[in-house]
Amino acid sequence: MASPIIQQAKPISLADITAQAERAMAMMEQIRAAMLAPTARKLPPTFTLSQLAAMLDVEKGSVSHRMTRGDLPAGRLNASGSRREFTLAEVRAWVREYRKDRLRPDGAEAVTISIGNFKGGVSKTTTAVTLAQGLSLLGHRVLVIDTDPQGSLTTLFGILPDTEVEETDTILPLAMGTETSIRYAIRPTYWDGIDLVGAAPVLFGAEFALPARQTQEPGFEFWRVLDLGIDDVRGEYDVIVIDTPPALSYTTINAFMASDGVIMPLPPNALDFASASQFWSLFSDLANELLTKRGLDKSFEFIHVLLARVDSADTASNVIRQWIGQTYAEKVLPVEIPKTAVTGVTSAEFGTVYDVSRYDGSARTFKRARDAYDSFVGHIEGSIRAVWDRRRQVLNGSTPDRKERQR
Repeated sequence: MASPIIQQAKPISLADITAQAERAMAMMEQIRAAMLAPTARKLPPTFTLSQLAAMLDVEKGSVSHRMTRGDLPAGRLNASGSRREFTLAEVRAWVREYRKDRLRPDGAEAVTISIGNFKGGVSKTTTAVTLAQGLSLLGHRVLVIDTDPQGSLTTLFGILPDTEVEETDTILPLAMGTETSIRYAIRPTYWDGIDLVGAAPVLFGAEFALPARQTQEPGFEFWRVLDLGIDDVRGEYDVIVIDTPPALSYTTINAFMASDGVIMPLPPNALDFASASQFWSLFSDLANELLTKRGLDKSFEFIHVLLARVDSADTASNVIRQWIGQTYAEKVLPVEIPKTAVTGVTSAEFGTVYDVSRYDGSARTFKRARDAYDSFVGHIEGSIRAVWDRRRQVLNGSTPDRKERQR
């Protein structure tokens, strides 16, 4: 039986598209009001005494004993008086005290990491947000920069790009040359320890402003705008995480050139593998055109490939895992992010596994997802600390510093 042909009643005009856009935005407002807090703003999770002790890797009794000293937050009993709870800010105070020897050394600067992929739907934005949240739970202070005009990362922080982000909240003034430091655009978020530079559709203007300046301003290097723009704040954060558009755009190039490390989320399927291959090929060609032919260079402290959205029931993915392993070798992280109901539910609620105080589904499924992200964050923190160690060697004059490696 032939499928029926769906016909539009009349041609679709620009006015129709505008009306459709308005309906979509109205629906987004309704969804956010329903999914987020009653104030239409996200709220951070709370933590129990047991969770705090696990994060500190000590017994509950040790935490209770330390509270008698009065130098760290004591939390509060819940309404029924059955358990002690801590806010995110209180938990971070404990973590920063217990992990102070693992945080950014005195005199060191932020390690900048770009999350990149040629293709959408590979968990790029989720990876960026969970990395920032996970690092903050380890005590680090993080700046997250959204360079994707779609503003998906901005949305995950409970901010609607179309209505709540102005041009001056984005990196567009940097791209246009009206600002030279990104400080103007930094805003706090609902998550203690994470600041944000948002994105909105207006950021598409950067794709016109940067090439225009390249042709009009002698000596201008469009690929260094973001790198120079974050110099002013590198000493105020432990880590800077940049989420990039799903394309090798002018803003993506800026993000990569500003970064010490790159993480590519890569689902083990054939189309994503092919897209990733094209991404690296194009980036290599472009970098050679921009830098090598000018006698310049760029190196990264690390490049990591993260197997994401891994479906354990998909036997075909085993073959593609082998392709990925043979292609990227030691760059492949020894952790996989599973495709589970947990990630689907949390993303539908504009959240991540770290936003969940209590999961209503399978505890085992949630633990598997949370453990995977914890492992991922732990590996990245190891890479970050290795960068700080190498930079300490720089201070001793044994290796070239970051700026020297980019000349």
